[in-house]
Amino acid sequence: MSASGTAAAGQVEHMLRQVTPGRYDAYEALLAALADPAHGRLWMLLWHGTPGSPDAQYGDVRIDGFGYAPCVTSDRELAGSGWTRAHEVVTGVDIARTLFPERWGLWLNPHASGGGVGIPWTDLRRIATGLDRMPAGPLRLSEPSLEIPHFYALLTQNAHRTPAVRSLRRAWVQPALGAPYLAIGLDLYDTAGPSVDAARAMMQQSIAAVPEGLPVSTVAMSDEYDPVAMWLRARARPFYDREAHGAGAGGGGYGYPAPGSAADHR
Repeated sequence: MSASGTAAAGQVEHMLRQVTPGRYDAYEALLAALADPAHGRLWMLLWHGTPGSPDAQYGDVRIDGFGYAPCVTSDRELAGSGWTRAHEVVTGVDIARTLFPERWGLWLNPHASGGGVGIPWTDLRRIATGLDRMPAGPLRLSEPSLEIPHFYALLTQNAHRTPAVRSLRRAWVQPALGAPYLAIGLDLYDTAGPSVDAARAMMQQSIAAVPEGLPVSTVAMSDEYDPVAMWLRARARPFYDREAHGAGAGGGGYGYPAPGSAADHR
């Protein structure tokens, strides 16, 4: 292996060894190593075909109904796995971009003692789009219990004056790491630039009514891959609707394997 290959394997494998149940900080460090364009490399196991061939197909691991593509983290681990079919070496960012749109995760070193570590597609999306752009999962989501009627009233009033807005939903989001925050789901009639700009202006006009110190974020309801938007669509009714009004509903996490499952190694 080249010196660069050794460095790539070393960083990812070092972080991988730190991951144990409940160590969300170590798991985030592993994601950061995989997202590193210089060092985040993986050896993907091909069940069919050869690298670059039209019939190339990754392996298939199913855990609790979620699909994962198995891989190893170095030439040494490849040799130790006993894998005799073809493989290809890819960056963590590239494989994340390939897998997450199909809602497939990664399974690192499934041959290792303890069965390796599974990374759900929701976290592959974070690797593909930027770890700092989305909260660290698994997420705990529920209906907000905050008493902030002035903010909701002002936001509803401004939404009614913004024709681009169809409805608004809300959720209280508790990331695995970081401070909890209030998420506002924006359901727009279209996602063209003027509509997005109008919705952004609506939020800016309303945010002054938010109590000091309360973090507020927005999520596009049209985003079919965002776990907060997924939960809002499935579990929360709009608190503002241009046609009708309703109350939200509470619930648990969404988009991740259930805590304690075989795939929950974080």
